[in-house]
Formats: sequence, structure tokens, C-alpha cells
Amino acid sequence: MEVKHFLQFKDLSRKELDYIFDRARWIKAKFKDYQQYWPLSDRTLVMIFEKASTRTRLSFEAGIQQLGGSAIYLNTQDSQLGRGEPVEDAAQVISRMSDLVMIRTFEQDIIERFAAHSRVPVINGLTNEYHPCQILADILTFIEHKGPIQGKTVAWIGDSNNVCNTWLQAAEVLDFNVHVSTPPGYEVEVERAGLYGHAHFEEFADPMQAAKGADLVTTDVWTSMGFEAENEVRLRDFADWQVDAEMMQIADKKALFMHCLPAHRGEEVAADVIDGPHSVVWDEAENRLHVQKALMEYLLLGKVTQ
Repeated sequence: MEVKHFLQFKDLSRKELDYIFDRARWIKAKFKDYQQYWPLSDRTLVMIFEKASTRTRLSFEAGIQQLGGSAIYLNTQDSQLGRGEPVEDAAQVISRMSDLVMIRTFEQDIIERFAAHSRVPVINGLTNEYHPCQILADILTFIEHKGPIQGKTVAWIGDSNNVCNTWLQAAEVLDFNVHVSTPPGYEVEVERAGLYGHAHFEEFADPMQAAKGADLVTTDVWTSMGFEAENEVRLRDFADWQVDAEMMQIADKKALFMHCLPAHRGEEVAADVIDGPHSVVWDEAENRLHVQKALMEYLLLGKVTQ
């Protein structure tokens, strides 16, 4: 089978994504029912971390083990990658000793170069540009709570970061709309987001207008990993872009609230929102586990019938 990577959300077609969401729900049901399911017995996942993580490591490591495989954790500081070994050389070696590689790093170019020289599937665990596994989990969570996302409206409030970029790609593939509101100077960069145009998103200067009638309101920290030096400036610039109860009231009355976590209550989101009745952040976090299991199964085995 041809090696398939998942480096950006648009690497998978709508048909493939629909299969993965259906598969994730089936795998999740098996997990909840304590039924053993080991389709990846004896398969090895290598996890390469240049950026630290809680949810990414836990969901991938637990996920591959729950599918019967095993995980090896590599931190670039503790490997030859951190001592100047070319990414291309590392890919050649690592992919000859494993079945699947997940990388969480900074520049998208690093993961693209690795995948170009890998003999096994490579998954983007996060880069500065994209976070495709997070949006897989978010959309699975939306489907569980509200049904198909096609034609619906997602309001993104805050920084046009890697999560925002991936929401915009997802909208193009799955045919829904994204309302984006960022402070001046933090607007979406269409080319950096990997978009074809503006057909599936609209930008709003007023975050309240972006959230009006939305089926989902979502945000992220104002200062992403790697941008800590800008924290004081960002706290000032983003002060009016907090998702609060007033904003949720003008969204659809059954709107969901999501956040990829970790969250800073009192900054990008009010405590009564993230801990309130609209919030599905804990389902969203758990679904990283289930949707990534479906993704790993698909990349290694293709479509499975049972």
C-alpha cells in the first residue's frame, strides 16, 4: 500500500475523513465497553518531540498501546536530531526501525522533509503552522453533540495560529464556514494557512459579530508555544477577545464551546464559559485518543471492515 502521511488537514479527502470519524466512534465504543481490539499488534510508533506536550504524548502513547502496539518516545534534546543530524538522515533510519512516526515540532518544513524521506506514515502532532489531529478531535466532538458539521458555522476568536489555520483548511474540505475575529495585526495569512481562497471563511473586526449565531465558538491561548517573548504585548492586544458569557449568549442557543487546552481562565476564556453548560472541552480532549487511534489504523491498514 502506498505510504500516506497526515501533515496537514487537507492531506485527507472528505471521504477519508468521514471514514475516520465513523471509525473513531466505533473504536471509542469498543473502548468504553472494555472490549480488547488489537489491530496494530507488534506495530511500533515513534514519537518525536521538539515541543513539549501533555495531551499529544498521552493520547498517542495510550492510543497505540490500546491498539496492541507500542510507543517509543524521543526528545530531540536527547537524540542525534538535537545534535545536528540532518532530518533526512534521521527519517531514513527511524522509518526502517518503526511502523509509524508522529512528530511535534516547530517549522512545518521539518516534518515535510522528514516525511519525504520516510518509508512509513508520518503524522503531524503539531507545528507552528498546523495542528491537524486537534481539529480531527474537535470535529468528532462536534459530530457527537450536534451531528454533521457540513453547512454549520464555527466562530474562531483570538489568534490566527496553527489551530485556526487548521480549522480553515477543514472548512474547505468538509464544507462548513468559519468566522474569524482577531485583533488588528493578527489576521489570517491565507498563504500560510494553506488555503485556496476565502470561500469558507469571513473575517470580523468585532468578535461579537463573529460569534453571532455560531454553532461552535472556539479559541486558544493568546500566546502560543514559541511566542512567549510577546506575552505582555499580546495580553494587551487581545484584551477584548475573551470568550465570555455575553459572547456565548449571542451564539446559537445550543452552541458548543471548545478549547484545545491548556486554557488560561480569565484570559482567552472566562471561567464560567469553559466550566459552563456550553463547554465540551473534556470530551474534546478525550477524543484526541479515539480519533488518533482511527487515524493510525487507517494509515497503516487502510479501510477496515469490522
